[in-house]
Amino acid sequence: MGSCDMKTVTMRSGSVIPALGQGTWNMGEDPARRQAEIGALQLGLDLGMGLIDTAEMYGEGGAEQVVGAAIAGRREQAFIVSKVYPHNADRRGVRAACERSLQRLATDRIDLYLLHWRGAVPLSETLDAFDSLKKDGKILDFGVSNFDLGDMLEAEALPGGRAIALNQVLFNLVKRGIEWDLLPWSRKQDMPLMAYSPLESAGRERALLLTNPALMAVAQRHGCTAAQIALAWLLRQDGVVAIPKAADPAHVRENRAAADVVLSAFDLEDLDRAFPPPAKRQALAMR
Repeated sequence: MGSCDMKTVTMRSGSVIPALGQGTWNMGEDPARRQAEIGALQLGLDLGMGLIDTAEMYGEGGAEQVVGAAIAGRREQAFIVSKVYPHNADRRGVRAACERSLQRLATDRIDLYLLHWRGAVPLSETLDAFDSLKKDGKILDFGVSNFDLGDMLEAEALPGGRAIALNQVLFNLVKRGIEWDLLPWSRKQDMPLMAYSPLESAGRERALLLTNPALMAVAQRHGCTAAQIALAWLLRQDGVVAIPKAADPAHVRENRAAADVVLSAFDLEDLDRAFPPPAKRQALAMR
């Protein structure tokens, strides 16, 4: 993958991935937007955001099809992350789901395959299925999503648990609960965290974040947008990958430029006052 001087994060397996990637939540749901979505992902690839996160859940496979079209002819530039539904997470279900995802993505392997969240299937069975897919070359690494510290400790103790490469969780300036225990533990384990909804979800929550006076003041000091400061705050942290979604060229370029913003100690103090770190343990935030 071309990095364009992009900061990188190293997974436990040794694979190196861009710290800033691209999300695809809500893509593949409207045929009228398909070409714009494909173009946005391709522009992101051009700019060094080669990590593309998707899931069989997104548009019930529609987002994976968009990704497949975007990476056609340039697979080596992309690091593809996809996720399996919990109800498909038994031995036979994981393999079948993975094959369907591979077909939609039009590729022979998924670089990182995640359990989307915990369900009724025992973790030991899912890990065993992931290991089998990895041995067959269908996936190169596997991990989890929406796992709190207790979930991670349980998973780590199982056969194959130490092969978990990454945990994807909700993390942004507003949702900082993981800083109390999950993030420090993950760093000690050399396990990156992938932050989804780095700018909050669309609508009122995002508007409240991006119109925060302190965030806007920091953005003004840097001559950039509030969204870029919120992304830069995540990207400055060791072992954290951010995956904002963008479906138009201007938004893609804005996200990429956030990786070049360097926040000062003064900036960080202002942001901590406006968005305080956790003072006690909190339940894992999820979307």
